[in-house]
Amino acid sequence: MKKYASLLILALLLNGCDDGDLTVDTINFEDIQTSASCPNSSTDETAPTLIYKLKTQESLVIQLPANSIKNDATPIGAPLTYDINNSTYRVLYRAYDGTVAVNNICGTIPPRTPNVTEEWQATAGIIEITSTQVTGDKSTTDGSTRITGYNHQIVFRNITFLKPAGPQTEEEFVFGNYTTGPDPLYLTFTTAPTQCTDKKQVFNFNPTSYMQVNNLDQTLIQQVVGTRSAAITATANNITYTTFKSNTGTLTSSYFCISPAPSAPAVSTVWNSVVDNNGIVEVTTTATGTTSIVYKHTITIKNVTLKKGNSSFYLADDFVLGTITDAPVTAPTAKK
Repeated sequence: MKKYASLLILALLLNGCDDGDLTVDTINFEDIQTSASCPNSSTDETAPTLIYKLKTQESLVIQLPANSIKNDATPIGAPLTYDINNSTYRVLYRAYDGTVAVNNICGTIPPRTPNVTEEWQATAGIIEITSTQVTGDKSTTDGSTRITGYNHQIVFRNITFLKPAGPQTEEEFVFGNYTTGPDPLYLTFTTAPTQCTDKKQVFNFNPTSYMQVNNLDQTLIQQVVGTRSAAITATANNITYTTFKSNTGTLTSSYFCISPAPSAPAVSTVWNSVVDNNGIVEVTTTATGTTSIVYKHTITIKNVTLKKGNSSFYLADDFVLGTITDAPVTAPTAKK
């Protein structure tokens, strides 16, 4: 009898040994606070986005078409929503028989190990994304603020997983936060601004962006020494700041003062001044010389907030666009 009992205990011990496989009843990634995405190593802007969370032997992956995650705040109560179709919008859970790493998710040729021991595919449901802007501290020197990134809270609504034991539906499944960096801003201009021949626009640019004053008040730039200012409104003196996508062309002075604007380089983001009764354009004109006079006009944009969609930042208390230098003019001859 003892012999048979010993054999039974041995059998139970052998069956109870952990062979490394993970048995899953529910998916729980609540203790994983951050998620990440696979880098796009190609220049293909249409490549899908893969966002993932990893535990020691588990992964949870979302596949979305390119640009489904927007670098813009969503309106309150109006998140982005996408229907899971197991094709372009996918959610996939996997368990493994060993430690899972980023290469298992993002590698062009995934490692041979660990092996997948269980897989749940989402067959229905909604991916809901609520995005918020993250703004850095206000500058103590010029009062400016800058966007430092975006938080995207991702929740699955009424998601159905097809698991080995059959379908399982959850009314709400919180995936968690995914963060993206800010759209790059290139706000340093080292050259002098230019005024279009129709006098309606003044612009300055660098290799990747430009800032322009549109529908300029015609009284601001004139050959009269002094300081003049005009309010930024929806129809006059409004500011546009535009950035361009890399590797889509070279920005030169020939891009400006024509309509329609050239298609290259390709526009990335467009920021427009907010009409809030605070912003003004100020021009200070100085003159040097006696017989030949040179007038210089320094253009300063004051107290302006720039906005793109639902995102915004404060440019500065005083942002100097630059100084326009007129060609010398002959001083009038004094009457005797």
